[in-house]
Amino acid sequence: MKKIIVAGAALGMLLTATSASAISVNGEVGEHYTHLGVGFGTTSPGLALSGDYTHNDDDGDVAGLGLGYNIPLGPFMATVGGKGLYTNPKDGDEGYAAAVGGGLQLPIAKLFTLYGDYYYSPDSLSSGIGNYKEANAGVRLTAIPLVTVSVGYRYMALDGKDGNRDNIVADGAYVGGAINF
Repeated sequence: MKKIIVAGAALGMLLTATSASAISVNGEVGEHYTHLGVGFGTTSPGLALSGDYTHNDDDGDVAGLGLGYNIPLGPFMATVGGKGLYTNPKDGDEGYAAAVGGGLQLPIAKLFTLYGDYYYSPDSLSSGIGNYKEANAGVRLTAIPLVTVSVGYRYMALDGKDGNRDNIVADGAYVGGAINF
């Protein structure tokens, strides 16, 4: 019971620390996958917390919790951080991965933002899979601050382990949207 209280208190402090930052709920649809996410402070300097879930009928699921730090670098905003991932490939053992990586955001004019990120987990930081790779890049349109529309390309791969095949959860273009609070 103490562990639950301590974990709840830690999560509460983290959410309180990011409460001044924007909260966003987003979704993306690609040809063979869907991706849902939530972010706290992902577009402002400082601490950022994110959660996401990606599903592919043929290759499985990936769910993750990310913690990063956004650093303003002139017109860019760079993010460094990591993700704890739950992997459930269609052909293979379910497991986990701890991925490290980061991303960049670059506002273009007033309405558009270019963005991209990359995360990687080697075999030594994963279980049930050989390694994990994730890349995402695109452009985001923010006509009104509450709503954004994005188009981009997402790649998520789970390398097989112990004779299991590789699973490509996402590999293609997507259209997405977000609501920002």
